[in-house]
Amino acid sequence: MDPRDQGPRERRQAAAFFDVDNTVIRGASAYHLSRALYQRKFFGTMDLLRFAVIQARYVLFGESRQQIDQVRERALSLIAGRSVAEVTAVGEEVYDTVLELRIFPGTKKLLDEHIAAGDQVWLVTATPVEIGRLIARRLGATGCLGTIAEHKDGFYTGRLLGDLMHGEVKADAVRELAEREDIDLEASYAYGDSLNDLPMMTAVGHPCPINPDGRLRRHAREVGWPIREFRGRRQRVAGRSVKTASWAGAAWAAGLVVRAVRRQVRKRLDLD
Repeated sequence: MDPRDQGPRERRQAAAFFDVDNTVIRGASAYHLSRALYQRKFFGTMDLLRFAVIQARYVLFGESRQQIDQVRERALSLIAGRSVAEVTAVGEEVYDTVLELRIFPGTKKLLDEHIAAGDQVWLVTATPVEIGRLIARRLGATGCLGTIAEHKDGFYTGRLLGDLMHGEVKADAVRELAEREDIDLEASYAYGDSLNDLPMMTAVGHPCPINPDGRLRRHAREVGWPIREFRGRRQRVAGRSVKTASWAGAAWAAGLVVRAVRRQVRKRLDLD
């Protein structure tokens, strides 16, 4: 029997897997969440400076496993003891006020086309899974594969379940999901913006970079992958200036710390 003559129920389902940051949403969703948590006193200016230092190292030396572990461990310690409901509520507010406005219309149209075609649509992101699921729900996607922070009785413990959803871990999660959901990976699609998304993209039959960074763009051209560019010209120029923006962010965080120290000095002088 010719496989093409099989009825719809006998065909394995296809899926579309989307990275989130700079693929679905312009910028880093975790940054906007962290900023909102900082405004709500979840952590202080010194914590902000630590993250700025890590960001500066990334700009100078690139991404490393040590850097990823540093970010993971510090972020987990900051939410330890906080309720899942509290963090999710902040996430809802961040989505409504910031993230929804930063969704690439082209990516949203592509995502909607997959939904209309009957494909499963999954977000695959290093962002905490609660926030990823929130974004997936708002977009009408099937679900999210994200980083899972352990929680007991509704409160975060400060530990991670599994590993950060990043690099090869994304590919492993996609394969496990395909096995569980009987998804045909050869008929499926994967979209990402960074070379870090390469393992996930090579796990499917139809990889397609969206707004790719320089390294992923070069790889896509070498192997003949299609490329989707949903950024405007001004945003593409901004993307090339990421180092400048990163140093500006580090300087901003350092400025916050300096101002905080000055306030403490003034208070002590007033007391004396």
